[in-house]
Amino acid sequence: MSSIRTRLLASLLSVVFLSAAVGAIITYANVLHETESLFDYQLRQMALSLRDQGFIAPDEAAALANDDFDFVVQIWTADGTRIYASHPGLALPTHAVLGFAEVRLGDGTWRVFSTAARDRVIQVAQPLAIRRQLAARAALRGVAPILALIPVLAAAIAWSVGASLRPVRRLTSEVKQRDADALEPVAASGLPAEVSPLVESINALLARLHKAFDAQRAFVSDAAHELRSPLTALKLQLRLLQRSSDPASRDQAIEDLDSGIERATRLVSQLLTLARAERGGLPEPLAPTDLVETARQAVADVVPLAEAKSIQLALQARSACIVQGDASALRILVRNLADNAVRYTPAGGRLELAVAEESGQIVLTVDDSGPGIPPEERERVFDRFYRRQVQKEDGPEEDGGGDTGSGLGLAIVRSLAQRHGAIVQMAESPLGGLRVIVRFLRSATRDRIGAAPHGT
Repeated sequence: MSSIRTRLLASLLSVVFLSAAVGAIITYANVLHETESLFDYQLRQMALSLRDQGFIAPDEAAALANDDFDFVVQIWTADGTRIYASHPGLALPTHAVLGFAEVRLGDGTWRVFSTAARDRVIQVAQPLAIRRQLAARAALRGVAPILALIPVLAAAIAWSVGASLRPVRRLTSEVKQRDADALEPVAASGLPAEVSPLVESINALLARLHKAFDAQRAFVSDAAHELRSPLTALKLQLRLLQRSSDPASRDQAIEDLDSGIERATRLVSQLLTLARAERGGLPEPLAPTDLVETARQAVADVVPLAEAKSIQLALQARSACIVQGDASALRILVRNLADNAVRYTPAGGRLELAVAEESGQIVLTVDDSGPGIPPEERERVFDRFYRRQVQKEDGPEEDGGGDTGSGLGLAIVRSLAQRHGAIVQMAESPLGGLRVIVRFLRSATRDRIGAAPHGT
């Protein structure tokens, strides 16, 4: 890939050389034309100066007959008698054409000017070869300054391009010398106006990378901390199983170990889901997706858990609602909302999901009859690993009737919603618990497929 400096030099020098060539050609042609006109003027003036010459003195005739004299002069009387010839060996045509003409004499072509006086015809001729030779020399002398300026202009252009790109080379060197941890903004002082937007974009990218790396480090730290507790609990439960001496205690230890493995598995699964959902991963491209069908599949995933707690579960939607999204990611979003609602809703409760279009926006609503979340905590529950606790008579207990969670479900929901250009809101539910609203702000289209509601 060629550099900007090479492209600039090539283009500018090409323009200079082309302009110089065109200028030289035009100058050369103009000088040739002007020189030819000057020579014609000399022919005419010489002939006219001899028009009234009554007698040509011998010394003047000798001067005109000099071999170094490029002109041929002949004078004829009115009756056609030649009375003078500067070069007797070269006879001009006796039938002269008044004015300018070109005639063939000997081995060359001559430019002739003829004029008539009272009793004579005067002819002055000059070889075209000499005229053109002299004209070419004069033209070359006129072109020489232009040709001499070409290397000067080329050197000036090369210096100017190099000086203009020096800040860019400095920026390139500064960025090249940085290591992976150097995410400080790039200095933008002294840069051309055309490069400043690029530097601003680089600095914005570095800021986003710095934020992403900080979030990644925090995520890894939090994940390590959260995994330590269930892994420690698994080790203790395994030791209790090894020390069990009777079948009852062994069965209880096996049940506790199985529950611990289930919690650890769910935590790891949610950690992987959150890692894929947050920025910096490799998300699938967004495509038109029916949110109603996606919600139906997600609800089907939590039916076994809802049946185990005797929770009534329903999905209400009267038409297909199309959004630009990743079907698998949207299924995780809906499933996490439904899963959280089922886990934190007491046995025998109710859970309702609805998908509808409101004012050109697709809205997903999840209502439950659980304990709800106080308004002052509704923003914090989206933080990773945050778990609410409620005060009961026998001491503090995690909200949800003893059903422990990883504190990642709503964090995953918000991350996936942001990726789809949606916002997540919380409010009081008509069922007495919590209402979660996911509003897709991007334009969506709707395709009616029937009026019968979906339900589970």
